[in-house]
Order: sequence, then C-alpha cells, then structure tokens
Amino acid sequence: MKQNLDACFAALADPTRRAVVEHLARGPATVSELAEPHPIALPTFMRHLGVLEACGLVRSEKKGRVRTCFIDPDPMLEVQGWMEWQRVIWERRADQIDQLIMPLDGAIH
Repeated sequence: MKQNLDACFAALADPTRRAVVEHLARGPATVSELAEPHPIALPTFMRHLGVLEACGLVRSEKKGRVRTCFIDPDPMLEVQGWMEWQRVIWERRADQIDQLIMPLDGAIH
C-alpha cells in the first residue's frame, strides 16, 4: 500500500496531472480532450498520462484511433483513507496541546 500511496502522491504533485484527474472525475474523456487545455506537446502530455496510469489513478482503452481515459477511484480512496487517518492523529494532538495549555492560560489571567 505504501508504494501505491507514494506513487499516487507523486503523480498528484504535478498540476497538469491533477487537472487531468479533475477532468476525468466528471466522466471519461479522449486523450485529445484531456490534452487540449494544456500548452504542452502531445508526447509530453502522454508521459503525464503514463504516470497516472502507472499508479492506477487512470486507465485507458483504445478503440480504433481513439484512446479514451477513465478515472479509477480505488487509489484515490486509499489516498483519502490515509489523509483521514492523518487528520484524526493531528486533531488528537491538537486536543492534547489544548489540554496542556488551558491550565496555563487560566494561571496567566
């Protein structure tokens, strides 16, 4: 799981790849549709898609000359689960700090 999380976070670190994921969250799209808003060469864009496919966030199918991409929600659910786990940990830590500070705050006033 850690390797998959690492790959997903690395893939999502790039704004072009995040934009592709956001686009695909609205539904499947062809490579041409995905590449159109990005001012980069098609081979460069295809490398971005390759990164997203390698970590499992995106899959694609080719029919004739058209490649259609789809989002795969499972890796994103793993990322979401990890983020939620971290949120719980940090909220507990913040609560513990509050409990330590409250008595001090009362002593100051």
